[in-house]
Amino acid sequence: MESKSTLPTILDGKSAPGMVKEFMVGAAGGITQVIIGQPFDIVKVRMQTQVNGNAIQVARKILTHEGVLGFYKGSLPPLLGVGACISIVYSVFHSVSRSLQSFNHHATLSLTTPQTYLAGGISGLANSFISGPTEHIRIRLQTQSSTSNGLRTYSGVYDCVQKIVSTGGLRSLYRGQTPTMLREFHSYGIWFSVYELLMSQVAGCENMSREGIPSWKIAGCGIVTGVVLWAANYPIDVVKSKMQADGFGEERKYRNMRDVVRQTWRHDRLHGFFRGLGPTLVRAVPVSAGTFLVVETVRKVL
Repeated sequence: MESKSTLPTILDGKSAPGMVKEFMVGAAGGITQVIIGQPFDIVKVRMQTQVNGNAIQVARKILTHEGVLGFYKGSLPPLLGVGACISIVYSVFHSVSRSLQSFNHHATLSLTTPQTYLAGGISGLANSFISGPTEHIRIRLQTQSSTSNGLRTYSGVYDCVQKIVSTGGLRSLYRGQTPTMLREFHSYGIWFSVYELLMSQVAGCENMSREGIPSWKIAGCGIVTGVVLWAANYPIDVVKSKMQADGFGEERKYRNMRDVVRQTWRHDRLHGFFRGLGPTLVRAVPVSAGTFLVVETVRKVL
């Protein structure tokens, strides 16, 4: 028997209008992701693009040379962008899920797990056109470090955007867009399908509605979802980060996505595609648990 997700609760739209409700739910989830995950994320990006040390060494170096606020370097773009991005993700997911219902027998509201993956993937693809340049800016701000005289390459978000565009034109903001699209499709396909499958299994085993699932079990489903997502999608994230942290002109190391894969394999073999995975999986625990708890709480309130 094919697994069904617990999407009727998401799609019924009994209180706030469905699209508006999911937009607000996504915004709350996105802001939660940034607040909890940013310190872990900067360690991950530094490990992917700059250094060979382990997570503790990288974190200690950031704390020593840049202070506590160094862990939130480049946080403004994701704080603004991720809230908008996740809002788009949940809104598009809501819309696509409703469309996919027409393919099911007896007009059931439940989607199969493959349908949920497809709806999530399409929502991630739509989101990639905002998340691509947002992450590009974030990564450049995260990977810059102050020189001996205290000067930085970018003084802030606006300066970063201005310098990127002046160097390579408007299209340069979308550097790494292909791996971004691949990552977003697969990530949000997993994000929704794995989580909904786990929630439906919990509800079935406990013989309860989705609304009755206790918070700690929601957090547990979120943790498993986050770990599965990053374990399955990490290599493409490494490729994306390397392309977006790359220099311009004569300082550019990689010609395209294929060249990133080739050079990474030549220098570090398989390990190169998983450098920084440790802190990413550690990050996935509080971020995924917190995000899904906030999402479910806000959805109930609305």
